[in-house]
Amino acid sequence: MLLLEFAVVLAAILIGARLGGIGLGVMGGLGLAVLTFVFGLKPATAPIDVMLMIVAVITAAGCLQAAGGMDYLVHIAEKLLRRHPKRITWFAPLVTYSFTLFAGTGHVAYSVLPVIAEVARESGVRPERPLSISVISSQAGITASPISAATVALLSLLSPSGVHLSDILMIAIPATLLGTLAGAFVASRLGVELDKDPVYQARLAAGDLQAVTKTARPALPGAAKWSVGIFLAAAFSVVLLGSFPSLRPSWSTAGIVVQLDMAQAIEMVMLSASALILLCSKVNPDQVVRGSVFRAGAAAVIGIFGVAWMGDTFIQGNMAFFSENIRSAVTTAPWLFALALFAMSILLYSQAATIRALMPLGLALGLPAPALIAMFPSVNGYFFIPNYPTVIAAINFDQTGTTRIGRWLLNHSFMLPGLTCSVMSVGSGFVLSHFLL
Repeated sequence: MLLLEFAVVLAAILIGARLGGIGLGVMGGLGLAVLTFVFGLKPATAPIDVMLMIVAVITAAGCLQAAGGMDYLVHIAEKLLRRHPKRITWFAPLVTYSFTLFAGTGHVAYSVLPVIAEVARESGVRPERPLSISVISSQAGITASPISAATVALLSLLSPSGVHLSDILMIAIPATLLGTLAGAFVASRLGVELDKDPVYQARLAAGDLQAVTKTARPALPGAAKWSVGIFLAAAFSVVLLGSFPSLRPSWSTAGIVVQLDMAQAIEMVMLSASALILLCSKVNPDQVVRGSVFRAGAAAVIGIFGVAWMGDTFIQGNMAFFSENIRSAVTTAPWLFALALFAMSILLYSQAATIRALMPLGLALGLPAPALIAMFPSVNGYFFIPNYPTVIAAINFDQTGTTRIGRWLLNHSFMLPGLTCSVMSVGSGFVLSHFLL
């Protein structure tokens, strides 16, 4: 019976991933219905708090994009990269990592990838090198961002154990930065030099390459800087409220002190930031919901709704089996659970959905919170199968053809930098958690 239930869960995930968009969420809902009505499992509680937090965050990020704040950040990044073109393999991933860290979404990388490709080609650097690690670092930053959906999901699960946002960030930020730098080192040695690459030379000979042109960027609205300032202030406020619980108000009812929980704090702060950005920029709210950031975030919320609810139901319904058969193996070698998180992220294409689907199992099996925080970066397995949008975008932006999918599918440009970043991030996370938590 357990195997049949697991087959239903796996089929829902695989079909949903193939459908894309909201397909993952609705297939999760279908899988949940089968588990409930056919197999008789009691449905778990829907992850409402996590969904509301993510809605608040993506609303703020969507307002930032509509107000021109994203374009302003790209403008700053372009000036930095053109100032140090020969070091682009090291600077570009730090740029995309920083964007994700402060914006809470990896989709901001789309704006800067063509700049990276253009600057690399202008300076004679093989574009595959900075592009590959920049895509990887844009995802690594999600597991270090205080306002990303994945961090919010992890915090909601670990906060009952006394874990604060600062506990997650003090491990996740340095660990993923070390992983990014290790990945950049590997990426800097990918392939031959640009002037010796046969694909690039063939394209030059055939006249297939367009001339490198510096396109003038449209003038940014005056409120773009204000929108960035408001958004960063909101992100900083979330960090403060999460790191110092005493800053959150509390109330006494019938002798019981109740404090504002972190979920509600995040929702209030990010919705307030959205309101301030709209008021300062005078952006039409319809532009926000039409933006790519808001649309992608809305799809992620639906995905978490269906998949997390289905996953929680399956895990809780079979907890006796998991506790009896795999508890000792996972607690003895926690890295086995990190492999499970990595594999699940490949299927789900969502760090937050992976956290909500599998992390409750880690808690139920008795894995300590420091170990779960150390394994947090292992949910960045997007790159393994090269069909994620940022991966495809990087390949298309590279006119030289050096960024590519190999003949055997998995021997693509992103594999070595991605695996290096993941292993280094998780490994250094365990070391840091041992000394800091």
